Amino acid sequence: MKSEPQVYSISDLERDKQTIWDGVRNYQARNFLRQIQLGDLAFFYHSNVKPPGIVGLMKVIETDVVDPTQFDFNSQYYDPKSYLQSPRWQTVTVEFVQAFETIISLIKLKQEFSDNELLVVKKGNRLSVMPVATEVAKKILGLVS
Repeated sequence: MKSEPQVYSISDLERDKQTIWDGVRNYQARNFLRQIQLGDLAFFYHSNVKPPGIVGLMKVIETDVVDPTQFDFNSQYYDPKSYLQSPRWQTVTVEFVQAFETIISLIKLKQEFSDNELLVVKKGNRLSVMPVATEVAKKILGLVS
């Protein structure tokens, strides 16, 4: 799961302990959010920063959460086509697990994985939420120092 650190960082999650993962406005990313199960672990990826990469780990503590920002007129994520009776955007609530001592950079991820193994290394990929296969996740965790 990606976030720009100037918007919401792993340090913010560590301070807050838990947060709703709001503001996802891509249908494919939203569909991936809908597939997440209670208790799943997720990598926290800092994007739009140098270097981008995985900076920590979080755990899903609530699924099928209605993203409240879709109804907030003052939010950049407001969706005028979404209604309380039939919200278009669902998300999850996550809790902090671990901040990695060193970032697992996108460069390192590209060295270790093909774009078939890990979607984040695929050129042009802009999704903020992507699945990671269990075996790939284990290998990523093996890169943590």
